[in-house]
Formats: sequence, structure tokens, C-alpha cells
Amino acid sequence: MTLKELKYDIPQLKHGYADQTLYINLTTKLIEVRPVDEKMKETFTGGKGFDLWLMWNSLPKDRIVKWDDEENEICIATGPLGSVTLYPGAGKSVVTSISPVTGIPIDSNVGGYFGPNLKMAGFDAMEIQGISDEEVYIFIDGDEGTISIHDASDLPATAYDITRILTDRHTAKQGRDISVVAAGPGADHAWMGCLNFSWWDNKRDLPRYKQAGRGGIGTVFRHKKIRALVAKKEKITLDMNGPADRDALMQVGRDHSKEIITLDPVQNRMRVLGTAHLPSIMDEFDLLPTRNFRAGSDPEAKALSGDVWENIYTNSGKGWDGCWRPCAINCSHCIEGFIPKTGPYKGKNVVVDGPEYETIAGCGSCIGVFDPHWVAEYNFYCDAYGLDTISFGTTMAFVMELFEGRYIDEKATGGHQLNWGAAEAAAEVLHEIARGEGFGGEHFGKGIHYLKFYFGEKFGVDAALMQDIGMEHKGLEYSEYVTKESLAQQGGYGLTLKGPQHDEAWLIFLDMVHNFMPTFDQKAEALHYFPMWRTWFGLNGLCKLPWNDVVPADNKDSSDPAKVPGHVAFYARFFSAMTGRQVEGEDLIHMSEKVYNFQRIFNIRQGKGLRINDSNPPYRSVGPVTEWEYKSRQERYDTALQEKCGIDCTNMTTAEKVARLRSYREEQYKLLADAAYKRRGWTRNGVPSMEKIKSLGLDWIPELVEIVKKHEGMEPPKDTLPKSDEAWK
Repeated sequence: MTLKELKYDIPQLKHGYADQTLYINLTTKLIEVRPVDEKMKETFTGGKGFDLWLMWNSLPKDRIVKWDDEENEICIATGPLGSVTLYPGAGKSVVTSISPVTGIPIDSNVGGYFGPNLKMAGFDAMEIQGISDEEVYIFIDGDEGTISIHDASDLPATAYDITRILTDRHTAKQGRDISVVAAGPGADHAWMGCLNFSWWDNKRDLPRYKQAGRGGIGTVFRHKKIRALVAKKEKITLDMNGPADRDALMQVGRDHSKEIITLDPVQNRMRVLGTAHLPSIMDEFDLLPTRNFRAGSDPEAKALSGDVWENIYTNSGKGWDGCWRPCAINCSHCIEGFIPKTGPYKGKNVVVDGPEYETIAGCGSCIGVFDPHWVAEYNFYCDAYGLDTISFGTTMAFVMELFEGRYIDEKATGGHQLNWGAAEAAAEVLHEIARGEGFGGEHFGKGIHYLKFYFGEKFGVDAALMQDIGMEHKGLEYSEYVTKESLAQQGGYGLTLKGPQHDEAWLIFLDMVHNFMPTFDQKAEALHYFPMWRTWFGLNGLCKLPWNDVVPADNKDSSDPAKVPGHVAFYARFFSAMTGRQVEGEDLIHMSEKVYNFQRIFNIRQGKGLRINDSNPPYRSVGPVTEWEYKSRQERYDTALQEKCGIDCTNMTTAEKVARLRSYREEQYKLLADAAYKRRGWTRNGVPSMEKIKSLGLDWIPELVEIVKKHEGMEPPKDTLPKSDEAWK
């Protein structure tokens, strides 16, 4: 049954923009088409920038907005370079909302066809506000020019079933022109809900999925009583984007695609393995999280290595598993004929999307499960239930360590024996989340930050211990890299806008393996440049993998190999050809700085976004918490004490060594924050300065200026500052 419908005129895109957005209020069933002006494009570019600007204007300004408030929004956008049919990685969307776990704007970059279909239907972004009285789905028909809200009471619960039913219902093209966004029953009961964005697999003739996983946007989605979003567009062509210079656009697309096809077989083999090539590399360099990030390698990790997944993935070597039609990198692999051992799909033949690296590490080595079947099963059910695999795995690792150490028992876990490697028990917790019952449905699904309070108040677990080993910061669970030996990556997680997610700054190899940035100034420069550069992809509807997972053959001989300058030049050519704005690499960074600083001030508006919120990451991300951890890498840590701290530790106990190393490393993190803030043009309290705001041209936003002026002069708490002013001065 159709509850509301709006007919509209489908605009002709010009230079990558439709110049309008879609607004839907589920409370009132209002559907509106709203204009995009030049100031919005100039300041926010697109993608995440548009999402944040729409939220900024629509959310109440006189109070902090909670995730479950009616006014909270879900915004989805691509960007001026999104949906280009000949460029690798140009099929991305960015989804934003106020997060259930962090209380600040969360953004998640996701593949699939929804963003391109939405844009070609005539919308640079969409925003959904309000809460429906009944279960609904929204259908955007970009061929007929209609937006409609439908009753969804007849739809099933899991993302897989929802997608198949709606694909059959709304297309005569066997799904090729349809993309569905859906969550699942897990998102009804957990704060780690994700969204599945579908894309059509032509070889298998079925819909496949990419996930907007981080921060619980799927939870907001289900709280609003949305079963699904559907976007339809029969055909997308290069010319439909209205490029300023079609020939130049075609040339740069061909150049980048040709390079990937030529070099990928001798580099990371993304077309064969995707990100599954990473576990063995991370294990080799002591970066693979094992048993709740206690160590970075394990003898059993070979069971999760790339060659294992190469044999498990179906037809992975053919190079056609792309979540965007023309993407040359083709990294979206899957397992056909998979048969789950547990849950509602037990014994049935299903397709698993992935698993990718973060799932292999988070739901594998991090919880002591080194059986690829169980990793794939967790992957399948997290997708079906609409749950983030990273948060599920990292939370399970925290619970398992407490259980293994006898800080909690079966009374705390609802009867589950959650020792390391308890694969079937972990699966049952996952199913409990979907059912909304037991330990999983009532407690586990709310994540580590919540569980710290729950275990402390109900079972007397030491709060300091849980702070040290509970791998979350700002409320968001860590993604899957061990950062103890990389101060820069500790900052890359701790100083992020949204929490410890590697998509802002992945600096481990540059810092730890290659030692390219030994000084605070060099680390601060990296913590300025790379978050800005990576933000740029989310403004434009692009995937980051074509940037640095296949690099030019001569990249190592370039002036700055870490930046992959040859590809930065590609992207500047791409943006210039599409928009008609002639840009260089530094201009791209300037675009991102506007949005990055705007988001920081948005966080402040939400009651966070200051130095205190960047402080006190779990110490396990900084150094060894336990004596076991220290002894497992004793030579490394003894050397650090002797060479960096000037301490002769010959006669010290292990406990004394742990304490002395901790004092040193916590001070280093505080010094790094000073250096990074200074480089970013922020105050020592982490507030973008008025001078910085003016230099970025953001001072035309009155409320933003008011927030900056109110907070600019505030001093940070003394316990968040280093003993020395060395880095700040």
C-alpha cells in the first residue's frame, strides 16, 4: 500500500551535480525536493559534506540531539565524481547520522548502486527525518520521476530476504536497475546496527551487498521504522553526469583503469583476493589483533591467510567481483554454496559477501577463532541481521578476555562459556541479538562502552582494567590494527572525528615499519595531510582502494611515495574534467579541510569534540597492559625503556617495567596531540581557531562562528596535557 507519493521532474545533471536534494519526514509523511546553491557546493563539495550540512540545518540548535530523537536524521549522498561509469571506485555513498554509540555525527563510506541510482534519479543527497508510526519502505523511481512511501508490514526481517522481495517487486530488469538499502533484526536490538547497500552481480544473477557498518546507523534506520530504501535507474551513462570536459574525463579514467589492470597482478592482487591479502601481512609485522589486541601475531594465523581465502572464494581469479559496474579493481569477492552450521539459515545454501580483512581479523584472530568457516558464518549473519562485524568482533574479544581471566562468569554472559575460540557460543550470542533476548539481545549488542558500566555495576569488575583493555574510544570499537608500536597510528585512531576507524589515517607502516616520521612535527604533518586526503574521497563519491592498493610502478621513486602523487594527479584531473574547476593536489586538501573542521565544530555543538574527548584511549592501543603482554615482546620493550627512556631495567620487575613504559608512552601521546592540534590550526583544547575558520571561508556561518568564539579561549583539563610544552611551542 502506498502511503504517500510525490511526482517530480528529473533534472539534467551539470558538471556532476543535480543541484537538488530530497527531504523526507516520516512523522508527517512529507516529501520535498529542495535546491542546492553554489555556496553549498563551494563549501561542502558533496558526499559527507552535503550530509553534514543538511544535518546541521535540520537538527535542533538549542540542545544536544540524541540518536533516538525524532529530529535525528539519516543522510545519504554521493558526490560530483560519484556514478561516473568509467572510473574505478566511483560508486560510493556516504551515510551520516547521530550515532547511538558516540553521540556525535558518524559517517560511513559504502559501495553498492544506491548512491549512483539516487544521483541519477536527480538528487545530490537525501535526508530522512522523523519516526514513522508503521513499518515503511521508501521507493525512489528515477525512471518515472516518483518518490513514494509504502507500507512494509508484509516484508520479512533479514536484509537478504527484504532485498530479494523488493528487487522482484519493483523491476522488470532482473534487479540490474535496482539497489536496496536494508538493515535487519539485529539492528532492532543493538547499537551496532549496520546498513546493507545492494549491487547486482551479473555473473550470479543475484543482489550482493556492501555495508555502511560503523557507528550504528542501521540502529537509527530501524528506530525510524524503515525496512528499506529502494532506488531505481534503468541505465547510467557517462554523459548523464554532464561532465565539463568529456574527453579529458574519458582519458583519465582509461589511464587509471589501465594501470590497475596492468599492475594489480604483481602488487596486492585485489582482483583475486581483495583485502583478504592483508591478514598474513599484518601477522608478519605484528599488527594483526589476536585475542583482544593483546598481541599482533599468532602461530594459528596462517589458517586465515590470503592463500586460504583464495581457495575459499568462488571464482575469485576472474576479476569481475566489482561493487561498481566499471571498477577495474574488482575486489568484492564472495563464497558461493556456503552452508551455515547455526541459526535460521542452518543447512541452507547461501552466498557470503566477503569476508574482508576487518571481518577476518575482528571475527577471527581477535577472538581466537582461526577457522575460516566460522569467520564466514559470523560475516553472513552480521549482514543478514544488520550488524557491524568490526564492533561485534571487538566487543566479543573484550568479553572473552574478561571471561578467560575469570573477571566474569556465566552469570554475566547469560550462561555462555565465552573462552577464547568459543566459536559456537559466540554465534549463539549473535543470534540472541537478532532475537532481542538473553545476554546478546539485552546487553552485548550495545557495545564495549556500555558493557564497561554493566560489568562494573552488576558484577564488580574493576573499571580501570576495563578501561585499559576495552578497545573503544569515543564509544566506537577499534577497527582491526594493533597500534602499540606506532605512535602516529595511536593518533590516527585517538584524534579522529568519529572514533577509532582507520579510514581517516592509516599510518602504521609509514611510522612503525619504515620509520618515515621519527619526529613529532613529521607525525603531526601526517596527521594533518592524510585525514584531509582521505576525507576527500568521501566528499566526491569515491573508494580509496584505487588510490593506494595499486600504485604506479615508479611510485617508490617519487618525492613522497606515501601520498602516491601520481594518483593525486589523476584525481585532480578527474575533478577538473568533471566540474570544470581547474585544481591541483593542494586544492583537494583545501576542500577537505573545510568539511573536516566543520565536522569538528559539529562535534562541539553535540557536547564533544574537545581535547578531553581525544584523551585517554584504552592503554592497550598504546602499550602492554599486562605482564604477559610485556613478556611476550620483552626484548622490544626492554630496548624501548633503555633507548627511549634512558632506564636500566636489568633489576626491575616486570610490573615495574610495565608501569615505567606506560608513563613514557602516555606522555608521548599527549605530546603528539599538541603537535597535531598545532599543525591543524586548532587551539590546545582541540578547537579550530577563528583564524583557521576565516582562512577556510567558513565564517559566513553565524552559528559556527558563535561556537568557535565560545570555546576558543577555553583551557583543556590539566591532566590531558603533557608535562612538557615542547611540541606545542
